[in-house]
This record gives sequence, C-alpha cells and structure tokens, in this order.
Amino acid sequence: MDRICAVIVAGGRGSRMNSPQSKQFIEIKGKPIIYYTLAAFDNNPDIDDIILVLPKDEIQKFYDEVLKKFSFNKLSSIVQGGKQRQDSVYNGLKAVKDCSIVLIHDGARPFVSMDIIKEGIKYAEIYGACACGVIPKDTIKIRSKDNFSEFTPDRSALFAVQTPQCFKYDLILKCHEHIAEEGILVTDDTMAVEALGHRVYLYEGDYKNIKITTPEDLIVAEKLAENL
Repeated sequence: MDRICAVIVAGGRGSRMNSPQSKQFIEIKGKPIIYYTLAAFDNNPDIDDIILVLPKDEIQKFYDEVLKKFSFNKLSSIVQGGKQRQDSVYNGLKAVKDCSIVLIHDGARPFVSMDIIKEGIKYAEIYGACACGVIPKDTIKIRSKDNFSEFTPDRSALFAVQTPQCFKYDLILKCHEHIAEEGILVTDDTMAVEALGHRVYLYEGDYKNIKITTPEDLIVAEKLAENL
C-alpha cells in the first residue's frame, strides 16, 4: 500500500470574488481554475490517484463544463462535499483506496509546483504530517478587541500555511474521525492532527502558490498562467 493519493477540495462559492459562479469554475486564459489544479496533480509522476470533492449541486456542472472538454487520467472519484470544509475533507478521505500517503489540497490553489508536491510526500513519509507555507512578507500585528495594536510577533517565527498538507493516510483518517466524533472545528487539516497531539513539520512553499480568493488574485493568476 505505497500509493500516493491527492484529495482536492473545491467548495468555494465565490462570494468574495463578486462572481455569480463558484470560483473553481472562473476561467483563466480560457480554462477554469479547477482545471489547472487538477492538471498539476494529474501530470505529477508521484501521484497515483486523485479524489475531487465538490458541492452536490456542482458535480454535474463539473462533468458538463470540465470533463467534457479536458481529460484527467488519475481522477478516480468525484465525491460530494459536506457542510464544513472538514466534512468535505473527511468525505474525500473515506473515498481513498489503498494509499499510504495522502495530499489534501485547495481546489482554488492552481499553481502548486512539482517540487512542493514531491517535498510534501517526502516529509509526510518521514514525519507523518507536514504542510508547506511561506514567511509573511508584511509585519504582523496582534490586534485587540478595540482595534489597537497589542504587540508585534517576530516575523521570522511566523508561517503562512498553504496546501498541499500531506499525511500518512491512516493518521489523517484517524484524526478526522476524532474531530468528527468530538465536534471539534478546525480551519485546516494540520489542526485536526494537532488535536490528537501529533506534531506537524513545516516546509518551504512558494509565494506563487496562491489561493484565489478575491478579484485581485485573478490579476496575479492571469500572469502566473502565462508560464504554464
């Protein structure tokens, strides 16, 4: 059981994009964002299997607007998402078959590199859990409830976490079972692992590995797509 799987979670509704359609279907250079994300894993020789998680009401839209135009050799399952992101990830993990390492990735993060994927697999095998990210470029302030600066943490100790977040499959499944049973809310999958007391190794990501969230991100994405 040494196969490597990717669970791609695409549940963004596009509210901050001011778009009538979900952001994964917004086009960059004539192709939807989700195409680029899937292609990054489909074209990676280290990945054996891809599970895509989508909202129930967008699965048919994906078939009609993406799969009828583009083919992905490693896309084995399309799974219905849940109410929260963690529910969607859990659904995706339960669809995984015979994998030792699983990479969990945002559907709206289309510019992940081959190196980030390779490094994630390597560190997951060593440490069981890892995530890529970058040191913030800006100075970060801790803000009080009444909007005053309380203190300024050392920027070199801060880490803006990206995806993929990579895990030994048995570990991350166990952690998601735990948070589901205990009703623990998490904002990413490293928090699920930390909830069971497991450490997460942090490795260098890339400032180009952006998550497309706002209209301004699309301007950057158009430029990045020119180099693909």
